[in-house]
Amino acid sequence: MLQYLKRSAAYILSKRALFVLLTVMVVIPGVALLVTDGLHKKHVQEFLNYARFVLWWVSLGVASSIGLGSGLHTFVLYLGPHIALFTIKAVQCGRVDLKTAPYDTILLKQAPSWLDKKCSEFGSPMYPSSDHSVMIPVFDLLPQVQLEAVLWGIGTALGELPPYFISRAARLSGSELEAVKELDVAPSSEDGPIASTVNRTKRWLLSHSQHLNFFTILILASVPNPLFDLAGIMCGQFGIPFWEFFFATLIGKAIIKTHIQTLFIISLCNNQLLYFMEKELIWIFEHIPGFSATLPSVIAKLHSAKEKYLSPPVTVSPSQMEDKQWNFSFALVWNTVVWLVLVNFFIKIVTSTAQDYRKRQQDIEMELITDSSPQNHSKTN
Repeated sequence: MLQYLKRSAAYILSKRALFVLLTVMVVIPGVALLVTDGLHKKHVQEFLNYARFVLWWVSLGVASSIGLGSGLHTFVLYLGPHIALFTIKAVQCGRVDLKTAPYDTILLKQAPSWLDKKCSEFGSPMYPSSDHSVMIPVFDLLPQVQLEAVLWGIGTALGELPPYFISRAARLSGSELEAVKELDVAPSSEDGPIASTVNRTKRWLLSHSQHLNFFTILILASVPNPLFDLAGIMCGQFGIPFWEFFFATLIGKAIIKTHIQTLFIISLCNNQLLYFMEKELIWIFEHIPGFSATLPSVIAKLHSAKEKYLSPPVTVSPSQMEDKQWNFSFALVWNTVVWLVLVNFFIKIVTSTAQDYRKRQQDIEMELITDSSPQNHSKTN
């Protein structure tokens, strides 16, 4: 980190005039707008809210796809739960206009305003209920969470750029990237079945690199694909133009794949899917001999489970909190998992950075040894 900071400081000092000009034109007016009071204060605050919203979701997308397969799974940790919570709340209240603004979402150290509100604060339900459940069309819920989902998808597309640029730089320098060299090594008998399958898939993808174009990149980016990092490396290694690679990745990840995942989460948490599952289970039990008598009790249990699943959280008094403070809960387990994933992600970043730094040192040492060997040999002669 000290090496990176020294390098950044040296770059800023070398571009001193540009840095001073940027400070005068951007930083000073920005600070003046934040400090001074006036009619612009409301608009500045709104701009900051949108900027933080965009930066948060794009950064989560970048963290999800960067790191050659070792990225942080931010869809499972952040975007997926956010979509699920909004869908469940909308089903509970029978309304979709829960947000006060587009940026009223889960942010860093900030929960959305609609999460803890009672349904009576939003008004009467806008969607009629049938059989004690509210039916909200999926495409009425989608626009309410679409912006943050697309921003997250844009971040995942940006996170796929480093493998492409690294591979292209290696190709221009006349060398071959380590990830491509590893595929030329014969498979080891020590590899497990999953590792050997993944390696065979990578080799097949590398052998069909001549078919890489806009549409194949689009297809690879449009589905959950852990091997897309290799596709980015191959695009850089075999000279696919940058804009062709980036636009195909952007459309596939930010539009197609993101909407598939978002629609899946909405359908999973919507009453419509629960109602469909209930109908299918009833149909199955009706055709099984001996289960027709137990059908009413099964339906009653399904209804009670659904009402418990979709019911708002019950407020707990301080005395009850003291009695249950050591009890395990889903929130405790989930937060523990999140922290373990964050620590693992941090360890991987530190390890990868240290390995790259050590490799550069060893390359410099080998160059010095290679340069000094002929000189030493000539001196001895």
